[in-house]
Order: sequence, then structure tokens, then C-alpha cells
Amino acid sequence: MIDRGIAAVLIGAVALVACGGQEPETGPGGGRGTARPDSGEPVLRWRMTGGIAGLGGPGSLPDFSLYGDGRAITGPRDGAPPPPLPVQREYRLTPAALQRLLGEARAAGLERSRTIGPDRIADAMVLEIRMGAARTRIVQPESQAGAPAVRFWKRLDPRGWSRADQAEPSRPYRSSRVAVLAGESPAAGGQRVSDWPLKRPLGRGEQAAGALCTVVTGDDRDTAVKHVATADGDHRWRSGGKVYSVRLRPLLPDERTCQDVAKT
Repeated sequence: MIDRGIAAVLIGAVALVACGGQEPETGPGGGRGTARPDSGEPVLRWRMTGGIAGLGGPGSLPDFSLYGDGRAITGPRDGAPPPPLPVQREYRLTPAALQRLLGEARAAGLERSRTIGPDRIADAMVLEIRMGAARTRIVQPESQAGAPAVRFWKRLDPRGWSRADQAEPSRPYRSSRVAVLAGESPAAGGQRVSDWPLKRPLGRGEQAAGALCTVVTGDDRDTAVKHVATADGDHRWRSGGKVYSVRLRPLLPDERTCQDVAKT
């Protein structure tokens, strides 16, 4: 007769083999991910990370964010290096189309956290899809084309949404809050250095998202965008006796602070 404790271990081992080494399909704390429709909170979000180029680093924008009020904000998907101020576009789904999309996400199993594919491949591309609190990681999604989560991910490209599903035409997304992300970077030969145009020194930013971060609004936001967005990526900025490289990161509707930028 098999001891109960041994039997439990054997059952657990069988379950792990059946899952192919994937994480169990549970959300944080063992519960399902929550998505609150009809609100301004994010209900679906995805980003591509990893690869030789190191996509999805600290402070980077998600590739796609969908909110409970139907708004969707996305960036370019052509693989080009991001400009000093990322260009984003805003779409809006009708309530019926939003509910259909969320239903498809649930059917694809996105309400429960899990990992699909081998998880120990160096420089692997990893697609991360969040639905509320649940997180699904798909390692090398190009080789997991048959997975329901990957098939659903293709639906999260607003360029393919029908006009009937959109409540209004798309438009450029303009955030009223922008994070200035600065890092000390002495200028090399031939690099142009300009005085930082804002009164607050770059060195007084808080440490977040791998940089010194300051959120600017109003006139300061417009001044930073005007100067940084028109400079090339190698431009350097002099502030408080030091030289910095600077990039701008628009805040999304659910973000208010540098710490929000660091954890999105």
C-alpha cells in the first residue's frame, strides 16, 4: 500500500510532466486576474521583451494598452529604434467590441498567469500579455503560433480592427505628463551639447526606471518636448555642471509618477 505522502508527490510529478514544465495557470495569490470594464484602468496590455537588442528595458512603453473605457494606446510596430519622444496612437472601441475582445481573451486563458514555451533560452524573445493582475509569458512566440494566447495576440493590433468596432477615428496620443529620463553621459567627440532648458536640474530627478526621472507637465512638458524631440539621439544636455543623455517617456492614462513608469 502506497503511503499518502508518497502518493501526493507522485501525483504532483505527473502534473508537472503534463504541463510541460510551464507555470501553473493561476493568478497572483492563486486567483484569477481581474479586469474592470467601464473604467479607466488597464484591462489588457502587452509588450515584447528580450532578444539580442534587449527590448522592453526599464522605463520602456508597453506596445499596447487597452483600458476599461475602450481606449487603446499603441506605439509603432515596425521595429525601428524609438525616437527621443515615442510616437503613439489612440483608438477607442465601442462597448460591444470591447466586451467581445475581453471574452476572446478569457477564452484564450489570459485570466490566469502562466508561461508558455521553454524558459531558459538566452536572448529569447518573450511576449508578455497582462490581463488585469494575471500575466502570461510566451517564450519565442513565433514558434508557438498554435497557442490560443498567441492567436489572440494577433487581435491586439488596432490597425486590423474594423471601423464598425471603433467608436471614433484614431488619433495621435498626447500625454499631458511626460517623464524625463536622464543619465550621466559625457559627450564624445563630435557630439553636440546644449544647456538643459528647464530650471529644475536633471540631477535632482529620482532614481527610477534605470535613470534619474522627473515628471513634467504644462509649460515644462512643452519645453522639454520641443527641445528633446527635435534633437538627435546622440545629443547631450548640460545641467548642474554635468552632462546627460535624455529621453522622454509619455505617461499612460493610468500613470502619474516615476514609480508608475518603473513598474508598468
